[in-house]
Amino acid sequence: MSEIAATHTLTTETTRSTSSIGQAFVMTARGLRLTSRKLDAMITAIVLPIILMLMFVYLFGGAIQTGTDYVTYVVPGVLLLCAGFGASTTAVSVSEDLNGGIIDRFRSLDIGGLPVLTGQVAASVARNIVSTVLVFGVAFLIGFRPDADALGWLAASGILLLFILAMSWFSAAIGLFAKSAEAANGFTFFVMFLPYASSAFVPINTMPSWLQGFAHHQPVTPITEAIRGLLLGTPVGDNAWIALLWCGGIILASLVLCAALYRRTA
Repeated sequence: MSEIAATHTLTTETTRSTSSIGQAFVMTARGLRLTSRKLDAMITAIVLPIILMLMFVYLFGGAIQTGTDYVTYVVPGVLLLCAGFGASTTAVSVSEDLNGGIIDRFRSLDIGGLPVLTGQVAASVARNIVSTVLVFGVAFLIGFRPDADALGWLAASGILLLFILAMSWFSAAIGLFAKSAEAANGFTFFVMFLPYASSAFVPINTMPSWLQGFAHHQPVTPITEAIRGLLLGTPVGDNAWIALLWCGGIILASLVLCAALYRRTA
């Protein structure tokens, strides 16, 4: 009897696992469809980082000394800023689903919390990949010339993808925590300012002394330095490992927070 029970339990768990994967794909497709209907948000997420890059390069770049062409220096920071803008849409979408009763309906259809949130995050990653490619395209048009080999490109892309994933899961947690879509957007608004207080746009040694400590020890700085070094073919030191630890830590903490907050909303 115990063997029959164990076999039944294993079969049930396997079925649930397969069902969850299928549900996640369905939720991802739903998230992409919702994105296609929110053209204003998509255009803003794509156009705003491009405008900021052009503004920094052509308005401020001549006054900022970085030891290299400013467009080469600033591209990694703009990519991270772009990821932050793109991920903020996730927080708003999750909050709208929660407050609109859609998540309650998903529960009634026996759709788990993980597939629902995974779908939102996957859609966010897809949006960010599109905007990242466009930002790279504009960067090349205005003079960005990286020296990375194939391995450097692969490593830089991997770290950038991990950062996008981390910001997307963090935004999903914010969406579950916030009381409204407006509040969710407000929370992510503060997070998106982290690149400005880092080495993304100016060298840290040009900042006031009281700000340098924060700039050195927040996640965006090592991630920026790792991506910049990998793209330019220069040594990255410990920045790559620190960047991976920051991204992994944010993802893990966000997953735990999402699980707790999703149970709270039940």
